[in-house]
Amino acid sequence: MQVDVKTQSQPAEESVSMIARLLSPVRQSRAFTFLWIGQLIAMLGSSVTMIILPIVVYNLTGSSTIMGLAMTIYILPNVMVLPVSGWIVDHTDRVRLILFTNTVRFAVMLTGAILIFTDQLTLPRLYIGLALYGLMDGIFNPAYAALRAEIFTPDIRNAANALTQMSIQGVRLLGPSLGGLLVTFTSPGSGFALDSLTYLISLFCFIMLGRHFVSSRRSITARPLSTAAENDLAGHPHARFSIWRDLMEGVWILKKVPWLWITIVIFSLLNICYQGIIAVMVPWLFKVHYQLTPLLYGLAMAATGVGAIIGALIFGSRVYWRRRGWIGYGGALLSGIALFLLSVITWAPGLIMIMMLEGFGLMMFALVWETSLQEMVPTESFGRVVSLDMLGSFALLPVGYLLIGWLADQVGGIFTIGLFAAIGILLVILGLCIPAIRRFD
Repeated sequence: MQVDVKTQSQPAEESVSMIARLLSPVRQSRAFTFLWIGQLIAMLGSSVTMIILPIVVYNLTGSSTIMGLAMTIYILPNVMVLPVSGWIVDHTDRVRLILFTNTVRFAVMLTGAILIFTDQLTLPRLYIGLALYGLMDGIFNPAYAALRAEIFTPDIRNAANALTQMSIQGVRLLGPSLGGLLVTFTSPGSGFALDSLTYLISLFCFIMLGRHFVSSRRSITARPLSTAAENDLAGHPHARFSIWRDLMEGVWILKKVPWLWITIVIFSLLNICYQGIIAVMVPWLFKVHYQLTPLLYGLAMAATGVGAIIGALIFGSRVYWRRRGWIGYGGALLSGIALFLLSVITWAPGLIMIMMLEGFGLMMFALVWETSLQEMVPTESFGRVVSLDMLGSFALLPVGYLLIGWLADQVGGIFTIGLFAAIGILLVILGLCIPAIRRFD
């Protein structure tokens, strides 16, 4: 790992240098600036909506079962479209595809705001909006990831990924507070209206992006498969169809690179453990088990974002990192240890510090993973590969949420936290036992 030579007489210069490196994408790439601002503004509105949506559902029904059904209606179209959305992304102008999906999401949120203000929002209408929103998310996310891979060139890649992640964490800290204020002093419709406004501003940014950056266009026969891929597909009865061949190319690329496919398999299981604890058990731990105030729970969630920002700042301070297999999986291991400590530590400030450690560890892995995808996956195939990555990440989460919730009711929440954190730690250690993971540089 490279070490910068530093002297005690240069602390101010070093601090300025780190900030300058982190902000270098803004100076060097106008395309990055429009992409960064456009998505950041849209995410602010979405983070507000995620706080307001449960309030809307409970105002309509008062039922947690209906709330679970609403989230299922949102996530199912998202997951179902992922296997083909990557192919769509790789054969479409990615900027135009993002403009289309954001236009639809703008219309959905504006319609929702109007229906709430006119007292005409019903459950069937809400379900239709959620399903359409989820479908657009399933197309937008691979398109946005593929566009990042094009715009985040090697000279700005680490700083661009770090600055993006830091900004996302900042928005996730601001959005819930803003959503709570809007509901308290106005109405849920104001939150939906704000979300639609952010999508409108985001559309302007992406239109400007399209003027300064031409995204890759792909025809179905744009690039023939390699000999190895042809051999993989030769025996399939439908191999003669180019669409099938294109869909399978994402699988072949993953199979060719052990770091990619092994990590996707491991984290499809690891996400059940980590995300299940964070989404289901951490709220229970603070609100029910220890009966701590909502303020302390909010501080713990904010601490996760603070830890992630620190991780992004450190990662973005260098153009190149060595031994990234150890850095990425080491971060995931650190996050698992932090989650396990939730089952041991009872001191409220200690719990908050643990959540900061958890956010730091996951961010280090996330940045190593993002940069490795951008480096190792061909631009023309990025959409198909990242859609498979997202499918692996999301597909099993509903099962994990149900399993962890059920087990906590049966054997106790503290035991469940410790058990699933320990399983996650073992999965990370298993990954580090594989040379392709451990030696990834």
